Amino acid sequence: MLEESNKPADQPLAVEEVIACLRRRWKATYDLQLVVRRQRLYLQVMWAYLEQQSFPMDENTYREHLAEVLDVVNRLGLATDVRQWLDSTRDKPRLGKALSLQLQAQGPEAQTLLREFLV
Repeated sequence: MLEESNKPADQPLAVEEVIACLRRRWKATYDLQLVVRRQRLYLQVMWAYLEQQSFPMDENTYREHLAEVLDVVNRLGLATDVRQWLDSTRDKPRLGKALSLQLQAQGPEAQTLLREFLV
């Protein structure tokens, strides 16, 4: 449900696009995190969200954080994979359970970036 009709599949993910998708899909602006486990990189949709009173970031800080996460995703060339996953996953983040997508970089440039990130 991301705005695929307006964007070619290989376009980078934008902060506004992801926020709109999160709100449309789950009616909340969930936190996104990059997590390294066993030398693998995952994008996680966390159970905490911007609209919670206990959420540790204000809206501007959240947008900056999301921009940093999306910068890594875009530099790895995985915007299309993330876009499709956010649109099609059947799960929903809930207390104590984040959604995870393993980021599998393609091509030598993306592999180099991934190795740098995992160090």
